[in-house]
Amino acid sequence: MNKFLGHFKTVVIHKWRVLKLCFRLGLYTQGLLHDLSKFQWVEFSVGVKFFQGNRSPIDREKEVKGYSQGWLHHKGHNKHHWEYWLDFDKDKKLRGMPMPKRYIAEMFCDRVAASQTYLKDQYLNRSPLDYYLNGKDYMIMHENTAQTIEQWLTILADYGLDKTIQMIKEELKKGKKQNYKKIKV
Repeated sequence: MNKFLGHFKTVVIHKWRVLKLCFRLGLYTQGLLHDLSKFQWVEFSVGVKFFQGNRSPIDREKEVKGYSQGWLHHKGHNKHHWEYWLDFDKDKKLRGMPMPKRYIAEMFCDRVAASQTYLKDQYLNRSPLDYYLNGKDYMIMHENTAQTIEQWLTILADYGLDKTIQMIKEELKKGKKQNYKKIKV
């Protein structure tokens, strides 16, 4: 299969998996809009050029060039990435800002779908957690964001996808009810 079709197929499979997971959580708009920036030329062209099929082309582009132009664009256009939420605090230190739970939930869906897409038959419910733990030391996430995603990925590893989806869905509903209470006061 040529690189163009291989990359296109990988992106579509990934998006389909995220869409299904987001829909299970009631995140319909996020599921539909997830990773649309991957079809913009700045991302798609490097995805094709560095396509390998078993991992993100972004990783290969970074190895070759020392950075990824596709990634710089992607993380700046997609709120489900922790890097989108980096900003300077009042002391001019780069910090992770708190992510709304619905974007943490989309990040969860993204990590599960990416692991399923790249690992194929070797995917285990523990795979997204292992990937997260492998890179955790370099992440600049707000502590609540990091705690939430790690907790959800650990629950996935220990109890499976169905129970984790059910638990996240309940947490998202609770958050909406709390927001409605704040508005009514």
